[in-house]
Amino acid sequence: MSGNGTTDDDPVQTAVWRLRSRACWADAAALLPADRAAPALQRAALLVERCLYTERGWAEAEDALRTAEALAHTDEERGAAACERGQLAYTATLHGVRDRADEARAALGRAAALLPPGSRGRALLDFRRGLVAENLARSPQAARAAYRRAHASAGAHSDALLLSFTWRHLAGLALRDGELADARHGFAESLRIREELGYLVGTAPALVSLADTEEEPEASRLREEARRLFRLLGGVPTWLARQLAPPAPGVATA
Repeated sequence: MSGNGTTDDDPVQTAVWRLRSRACWADAAALLPADRAAPALQRAALLVERCLYTERGWAEAEDALRTAEALAHTDEERGAAACERGQLAYTATLHGVRDRADEARAALGRAAALLPPGSRGRALLDFRRGLVAENLARSPQAARAAYRRAHASAGAHSDALLLSFTWRHLAGLALRDGELADARHGFAESLRIREELGYLVGTAPALVSLADTEEEPEASRLREEARRLFRLLGGVPTWLARQLAPPAPGVATA
């Protein structure tokens, strides 16, 4: 969930980004060597992200993560690996595969002890701690504080993709609190960034979220565009299917 898509100076990274943004995580991971710490960690991150969006590939993600953990030698590398470990455990819990909430919290806590303050990896860590607070601990106040820290740090590091996530989740909390204008602004910023980066796999969710703050006919137009992208990517992200399902015949809609 980190990166900015601007990798034109490195053909391999450009190819990885394009495949990742089009939901081809396994193909992207295959371009990276697994015998050095940095690319091994990137491979693991790609396969962990695939689990979040597709609810499959758990064994491959675990294997890649164990490799990355074995190759990590510096505190920053170990911290980044722990952050991915926490994200995988969080994702498994979120999707109901297995309750790994305690593992998620422990791994993210380990990452916090290892990653230096102000590092780029710290922004992603704060964001993920916000996810755990919001979706596992049901503590929106703690989530908002973590998202705000991540948002500020992502901006300082020019991490555009992470900014799209922090905008989106801060907007979601605003919508929950009835702050419609703030929610609409945050969702619109998230969508704008993802469209500019070409992060196709994240564009449909951004469209649906923005639709929830708009009136008709704009809301229906946004949802139809999201359906088109969802079909284009073969039903990814899987969890979006419920939100995009058309209303049953005879069911009244507002």
